[in-house]
Amino acid sequence: MPFPQLLLLADSQWLSTRTYMLLAVILVTLSISTVVGEVLGRREKMGIESALIRRFNHKVRVWWMMLAIFVFGFVLHRVGVVVLFGLVSFWALREFITMTPTRRGDHRTLFWVFFIFTPLQYILIGLGSHPPAWLGFDPNRDFYDFYSIMIPVYASLFIPARAAIAGDYKRFLERSAKIQSGLLICVYSLSYTPALLDLDLVETGNIKWEGSKVSLLVFFVLIAQLASVFERAWGKIAGRTVIAEKINASRTWEGFVGSMVTTGLVAAALSWATPFQPWEAWTLGAVVTVMACAGTMTMSAIKRDRGVTDTGTLVQGHAGLLDQIDTICFAAPVFYHLTRFFWSV
Repeated sequence: MPFPQLLLLADSQWLSTRTYMLLAVILVTLSISTVVGEVLGRREKMGIESALIRRFNHKVRVWWMMLAIFVFGFVLHRVGVVVLFGLVSFWALREFITMTPTRRGDHRTLFWVFFIFTPLQYILIGLGSHPPAWLGFDPNRDFYDFYSIMIPVYASLFIPARAAIAGDYKRFLERSAKIQSGLLICVYSLSYTPALLDLDLVETGNIKWEGSKVSLLVFFVLIAQLASVFERAWGKIAGRTVIAEKINASRTWEGFVGSMVTTGLVAAALSWATPFQPWEAWTLGAVVTVMACAGTMTMSAIKRDRGVTDTGTLVQGHAGLLDQIDTICFAAPVFYHLTRFFWSV
């Protein structure tokens, strides 16, 4: 087959019509949100807290930035998406380590964490289940067997051993746990988002799904972000019982339950872009909400422990990068493995 036809075939498999439709829905929604936010921001005496409006407008700007970055990654195809998430993991891990100071004896351990284990995790994700033949690998080799255990097993054993070699025993367990937690949350967990692009997806009944895997990735990131928004919104509307006041006083059980239902409904409404039936999408939306809440509460606990408000200042006016993706980090491995187990071959 001539090269131009091969290129067109690859493009059709990479981005389908449903993918463009999903991106269009997001684009329209963001445009409407931007207009609404600007109108509310200029009106006086609306009976709405100005701080709430500012937070909403900042969040919309963050979503615009995220959309632009995602589109740039999609243009570069699967390799571009893997590299994009690798860079995001690197920066998020930097924020995490900066927020939880280490000692001089940890510097060489951190070198391995940042420049060996983080790139290696994403290289294995990039190789996936169909490594390119020109690299000399067996085309049937599935690198999931490696990237699923590399960090939680080998890196977790290496980190304390390397720290011990440095000869600094003060707060040894605490320091090792900090580095291991950062690597697990910011790199290992987040890396399962681009890993979705490597799944061979089927619909219920083991019928091969002909859609674009990009749609599934966008669907997941979208509902993970919406879960946090809906939880905060329902907490403002009907929140009465705070989950853990000393950790995060704005998160309530009412907001959590409301978010599960609402996020599930949005997921069901967008099921046409995925291999899921509407009820399956609703269930996954509810599961993502649970993990998104877990991510938010966990990062809040870490920030309270360290005495900081935000993980960083990368996004002006709206905290750090890790604050924006904590929901994705915690939800990604669960969403990936559920999809892999029930909707892949």
